[in-house]
Amino acid sequence: MQFAIVDIETTGGFASSNAITEIAIILHNGREEEGRYSSLVNPGITIPRHITALTGISNEMVVNAPGFQELAPMVYQLLQNRIFVAHNVNFDFSFVQHQLSACGFPLRVKKICTVRMARQIFPGLPSYSLGNLCRSLSIPLTNRHRAEGDASATSLLLEKMITADPDNKFISIAKSKHAEQFLPPHLSLEELEQLPNGPGVYYFESAKKEVLYVGKAVNLQKRVRTHFSNNDKGKRKQELLRQVYHIRYTPCASELMALILESQEIRKLWPPFNRSQKKYHHRYGLYCFENRNGKLQLIIEKKKNNLPAIYTFNLLQEGHQFIRRVKESMEVQDLQVEQGSDDLVKLYNYQLNQTIESLRRKYPSTAIVEKDYYQPNRYAVYLMEKGQFYGMGYMENPYEIDSQVDKWKEKLSPSPDNDFIRGLLYQSVTSGAKINIPLEDA
Repeated sequence: MQFAIVDIETTGGFASSNAITEIAIILHNGREEEGRYSSLVNPGITIPRHITALTGISNEMVVNAPGFQELAPMVYQLLQNRIFVAHNVNFDFSFVQHQLSACGFPLRVKKICTVRMARQIFPGLPSYSLGNLCRSLSIPLTNRHRAEGDASATSLLLEKMITADPDNKFISIAKSKHAEQFLPPHLSLEELEQLPNGPGVYYFESAKKEVLYVGKAVNLQKRVRTHFSNNDKGKRKQELLRQVYHIRYTPCASELMALILESQEIRKLWPPFNRSQKKYHHRYGLYCFENRNGKLQLIIEKKKNNLPAIYTFNLLQEGHQFIRRVKESMEVQDLQVEQGSDDLVKLYNYQLNQTIESLRRKYPSTAIVEKDYYQPNRYAVYLMEKGQFYGMGYMENPYEIDSQVDKWKEKLSPSPDNDFIRGLLYQSVTSGAKINIPLEDA
């Protein structure tokens, strides 16, 4: 086996906006060291003070050092056709791959994380940081937080792991295209392998089981693997890789159910690594009430959780424009009613109620039905009541239920509604992709 044990020092924690200040590469055949290379690197940007305090590498030390573009041909040659080994490999690999690619040397090699492998070969240790591992395994570690010092300790750790691995797990993983090569350092392979090959929602969690990210998938197993097989150089991805310890999932009947549940969970949990759907919500609602003179009034207010809105809007201005259009379409105008008789008020109220009812008819009550991926004899049901999403769930015989909407509501629990979910369901109704059962309102 041909390994390249790599350690780098950098100006910061992610490759897209930072640079390498020092690199060390130790060539190893699994039994002994074959050679080594190290160099300071001029990053082309200022090294922050806290980085200098950690590594000892200052701006003055690198001012006359070669830039990475000068070292790239040599680095690429040393890494080619070898397995890239590092302690928390995603960090080192993301920097080296990013900077080599910028110099015209795309790096495509296997990689192995010594944090992950140490957890398997030396289970039960109090910590798997490089410093604590070296203490636990009596590995000498000198010149800490310098590339060659850390690479030398990682090289000795590699030798100990191969020697202490009678089942040759390390070698077998190195030879094959194994998930161990791309998973984050703290995530167990067992949690990945428990994921089914069907639709659902997955949750990435921290060491304290706090939800970091929520996603949906048509195929949970494949989708989660793509998160980790793509070693993105950005800050957000690298932080997620560092923080994720656990995966859990909720199976769903279909992609539609997974999309709805994902939307609800993002708004409920507000995970720090999710970006989409945190702004997808209607903030204002159209409401109708009767004033002291018996006349119906349309008003726009912030949405109320306990009072269904006739219509919803993102902006207050949109709501006021909508009310103006409604009133302009009516025969009896506001000013006439204020100065008119009770009969005129009744006529105005009648016309306004007719307008509101036409809005509701525009979004009728309906049930959307589809088969469950996991249990073919069961159905997933999504209930829309007067244009609003009521809830979703599972039923054995949905086609035998009465067409009254209240009968369906008895079978389903209420569920959070938002404009994103309504958009998904309207699309399903109009596209004809799902079975749609029109329902009668009470």
